[in-house]
Amino acid sequence: MDTSENDKGVANSSKELDAGALFVLKSRGSWLHCGYHLTTSIVAPALLSLPYALSLLGWFAGVVCLTIGALVTFYSYNLLSLVLEHHAQLGHRQLRFRDMAKDILGPGWGKYFVGPIQFGVCYGAVIAGVLLGGQSLKFIYLLSTSHGTMELYQFVTIFGILMLVLAQIPSFHSLRHINLVSLILSLAYSACAMAGSIYIGHSKNAQAKDYSINERGWNRLFGSLNAISIIATTYGNGIIPEIQATIAAPAKGKMFKGLLVCYAVVATTFFSVAISGYWAFGNQAKGTVLMNFMPDDKPLLPFWVLLMTNVFTLLQVAAVTVVYLQPTNEVLEQKLADAKIDQFSIRNMVPRLIFRSLSVVIATTIAAMFPFFGDLNAVIGAFGFIPLDFILPVVFYNVTFRPSKQGLMFWGNTLVAIIFSALGVLGTISSIRQIVIDANTYSLFANV
Repeated sequence: MDTSENDKGVANSSKELDAGALFVLKSRGSWLHCGYHLTTSIVAPALLSLPYALSLLGWFAGVVCLTIGALVTFYSYNLLSLVLEHHAQLGHRQLRFRDMAKDILGPGWGKYFVGPIQFGVCYGAVIAGVLLGGQSLKFIYLLSTSHGTMELYQFVTIFGILMLVLAQIPSFHSLRHINLVSLILSLAYSACAMAGSIYIGHSKNAQAKDYSINERGWNRLFGSLNAISIIATTYGNGIIPEIQATIAAPAKGKMFKGLLVCYAVVATTFFSVAISGYWAFGNQAKGTVLMNFMPDDKPLLPFWVLLMTNVFTLLQVAAVTVVYLQPTNEVLEQKLADAKIDQFSIRNMVPRLIFRSLSVVIATTIAAMFPFFGDLNAVIGAFGFIPLDFILPVVFYNVTFRPSKQGLMFWGNTLVAIIFSALGVLGTISSIRQIVIDANTYSLFANV
């Protein structure tokens, strides 16, 4: 079999030959490539919702939650990396989240808890990405003509066709150049969003800024929980082990460097967009700050600025979507491909083409039928990203390294797990409540 030495090392450390690991999770990347993958999976157009999250929390609580989210996820992702490095040094390199759960917590945890949650989170991100891509295309269309007759589902379908092509990229490592461009695009549209907010906030037609929280009582509490779910989803990743699997052995220390690259971009983009957007629009901040740039179809910024911002967003969401397709691709490859023959043989190419295309068609159909998927995605974020990114890393670390119960590390990790478990449960309840409230506005193939 024609393969690199790194691929052989991965194969030799596995109990059985695995097409998903050998073909999709090729271990050939550097720490810089890892940084590109991490940045694309975290710094996504979801960050444009952060001004809205701050409007539900207020200045102090909003900035505090944003800061805590950055610190806790950076910490937990490093813990996850240390656990992966530890097992690799013992001769058993784990390449998937479900493998970690299986080896550390037991087979049932990987098969019935972590595996399904990760698949749901990642495929939900794919559906949301296709929907957001369609909405960006529609926004660009409405900029060019105010009397257009095309509807949202048509734009979602067009974006889905683009994803059909990108889904055929053979491996995670093959995305490294796309993800470098994605990193640059995220900086570009974040700069546009910040500049647009500051421009509108200083314009003579700027609305009076009100930073009070609109809701009261229980509605205010549930609004705060929704905001925390939004922030958790924005920082969420869910595929840290799969990204570390793309690093060429030995992987020790490389993930930390990749995380430094990623969080330099996170600090630059998240806080600038969140603070400038909330400063400009206050409690009138909408679900995404781009909606505030064009209220009632009346643009508040020059045409070219709006067009450029949406084009940058459109291109980057394509990269984000194909990154979150990788866990689905890996499962399909594991089940359908033959690892004993060449990756690009007819025997492996035909099933790959058919089933990757089918997964994109299903995601595109769901996105077109249910354009209110944002409400459902909030549930996925609370029920999925919080366990995967805030809770399980500290649990894995405590179980693997068994720090002293009298030490700060053990109780700090335990406290993180308890607090975010409670927030995950409350966030899920709050998100489901929001779905019930909005249910009367739902309709299939709605042109929103």
